[in-house]
Amino acid sequence: MARVLFHVDLNAFFASCEELKDPSLKNKPVAVGSLSKRGVLSTANYIAREYGVHSAMPVYEAIKKCPDLIIVQGDYAYYRSVSSQFFDLLKKYTPLVEPCSIDEGFMDVTEIIKRFKRPLDLAFQLQDELYNQLGLNVSIGVAPTKFLAKMASDMRKPKGITVLRKSEISTKLYPLPIESIVGLGKKTIPFLKENGIVTIADFADDKNKEFILRTLGKNGYALWMKVHGKSSDHLDVSSSRKSISLSRTFERDFYTMDEVLNQTRLLTKELSQKMIHEGQMGKLISLSLRDTEFHNIVRSINLGTYTNSFPIMNQAIQNLVETYFEPVGYRHIGIHMGSIKNHEKVNQQPTIFEEVVPDTERILDTLNRQLQDKVFFKASDLLKKENSDE
Repeated sequence: MARVLFHVDLNAFFASCEELKDPSLKNKPVAVGSLSKRGVLSTANYIAREYGVHSAMPVYEAIKKCPDLIIVQGDYAYYRSVSSQFFDLLKKYTPLVEPCSIDEGFMDVTEIIKRFKRPLDLAFQLQDELYNQLGLNVSIGVAPTKFLAKMASDMRKPKGITVLRKSEISTKLYPLPIESIVGLGKKTIPFLKENGIVTIADFADDKNKEFILRTLGKNGYALWMKVHGKSSDHLDVSSSRKSISLSRTFERDFYTMDEVLNQTRLLTKELSQKMIHEGQMGKLISLSLRDTEFHNIVRSINLGTYTNSFPIMNQAIQNLVETYFEPVGYRHIGIHMGSIKNHEKVNQQPTIFEEVVPDTERILDTLNRQLQDKVFFKASDLLKKENSDE
């Protein structure tokens, strides 16, 4: 039986939060971003968008298009608190909730939707409650896979509810332009168009498969499968602490792969040390990049085993950078380790990258960690020390 997934997407979230904080902004064109005329916008409400104002637009250009535009400095601590309320409300319906950013997440409603006389009544009820309780409008995509649910929520904004069944892919998904494909690099789009791949139907066409795979590699294959309805319906919904991460926002932008690799190496090393210090291991590592136009990409890889080893983590992140890097300029980089466990609960299997740790050393390490001091030693180590002191 196919699963029923919701992708719930808050509409113009930052601008909506500002309207909640200051109701006098309602029904006026509002944008969030730098107050400097040389800055850029991070988002705009739908009234401002009617004038052609959009995210990543320079402030001076936005003011030209909309002289009455009200620009507000972002209050990100406030946005996070509202986001927390949003996810708490989703979890009232089901614990099967996977956040994917501050303003969107997936819900697995396969079971609870059966309680409703008409399946979409759940979506309408959720939409109404979010507005009545939090004052937030959302679009909801309903589909059997995460990719299709995300695509569906983008089809009707604001306040839309869209169902995308696998049987409807050819009529609802394929007519859309290729820039609608979630996860397709924006620098790749012009190249695909130059080669006659203009719509999602063109992208999905069997005759273009070899070209797409040759051009985009593993990411191309994954996207090709997704537009055919063949992708994950599994949500990561662990209720325990499940992740640990480090990120940096930089004063300058990085345009070369070597620059990004240097920064990810430093972040990964710091994250590895933090995990070792806290006694944590994980097996799902992710790379997040935010470019100069505030677009975010997040790419993950399952390591297959629990680890906090820097060489293993760094190799995985290096593979992600080399696969997905585009020279668009990145101002924010993050490394995220998910599916974490306390190292004492992990049945560790050494890999070719790690030295085998004898049981004695593992036991002594555990005891010393508990006492927060190096109290216990092996007798052989003491003898070595005595010999070296002679």
